[in-house]
Amino acid sequence: MTHERRVPYDLTVPAPNGLRRGRTTGSCATAAVKAALACLLDGVRASEVDISLPDPDYYLTVPIQAVDLLDELTARAEVLKDGGDDPDNTHGATIFAEVRCNGSGQLRFIAAEGVGTVTLPGLRIPPGEPAINPVPRQMMQWAVAEVLAGRADPGFDLAIGCVEGGRIAKRTFNPMLGIVGGISILGTSGIVEPMSLAAWMASIEVYIRVALGDLPAAIAFTPGKIGRGYAADVLGLPKKQVVQIANFVGSSLEQAEAILQEQGRVLDTLWVLGHPGKLAKLLDPTVWDTHSGKSGMAMGDVAQLAQELGLSAALVQAIRQANTVENIVQILQGHPQAQAFWMEIEQRVSTRMHSRLPSARRVAVRLFSMDGTPLGAAAGDTHE
Repeated sequence: MTHERRVPYDLTVPAPNGLRRGRTTGSCATAAVKAALACLLDGVRASEVDISLPDPDYYLTVPIQAVDLLDELTARAEVLKDGGDDPDNTHGATIFAEVRCNGSGQLRFIAAEGVGTVTLPGLRIPPGEPAINPVPRQMMQWAVAEVLAGRADPGFDLAIGCVEGGRIAKRTFNPMLGIVGGISILGTSGIVEPMSLAAWMASIEVYIRVALGDLPAAIAFTPGKIGRGYAADVLGLPKKQVVQIANFVGSSLEQAEAILQEQGRVLDTLWVLGHPGKLAKLLDPTVWDTHSGKSGMAMGDVAQLAQELGLSAALVQAIRQANTVENIVQILQGHPQAQAFWMEIEQRVSTRMHSRLPSARRVAVRLFSMDGTPLGAAAGDTHE
């Protein structure tokens, strides 16, 4: 296959945030497959190869670090992972492919040293398979077809690995996701968009899928680390059923709803655990993204609720003038209505979030101060 209808993707053009784009592990593995196969079939030791990207308008030119025959049936190629300006654990790693004729007429994917194997349900790759995601697999299939260029296909084993991948994987979420032995080969576009919303949401979707993979009765969302102790010690949730969603509340709820609809089931409970500085922003009916660039601070809405609930004018004014929501926690500390007040916020936020997750029987919000002290309903919970 040629690239007559495609144009080269220019990685030197910065992303909209001014940062440098890079190559995914999927693109690196695909380039290694293409270089190794060209060496095996045609004796070509390329210094770079062109690979087809999922976007049909583009191809990407990838430098090859090394390529050579291992024996008459096998060739190996290596590519240096360049993640651009994205703080990626695999940046600078060597991704390699060992391509071997198998005589079966089939393309088989194998986890070589440093690439993990899936052991838990809920991911897009079933247990027992190498942790090579669907889009990189498709890209490698295209690469094989391009090198064959209409020749008979004897079948090949594509063993994909990463030098020091086992060590690198310990710095990722792979152990928690049940991916053992190394890194995952990832990417949906072939291009790393540095610190992009798409990259964040793609990773959060994976964690939600893993959390729901065993069809549990309950999972938890946390904007950050606050509430994790409650999830483990009081709710008894394993780590994989607690998903850190950062600021992406609305999108995470929509992803959970889509996954539950795929599964054709209803989740008994979604717990949402965190600090009111983030979660109380959802008192504003326009807010679903709690990033400071997408939403204001919550003090005004909290003060408005305090006024609605009949707290004293002096207390409402103190809340309104607070510099942070944690300051409001301190202002209300010891007040006889404090727990009921935070419970009312929990209930209102729960109701709003439930509107985005109808496939859950209930959404239960629990609020905590910065030091992890329960503020609302959790103050009386030992288990629910």
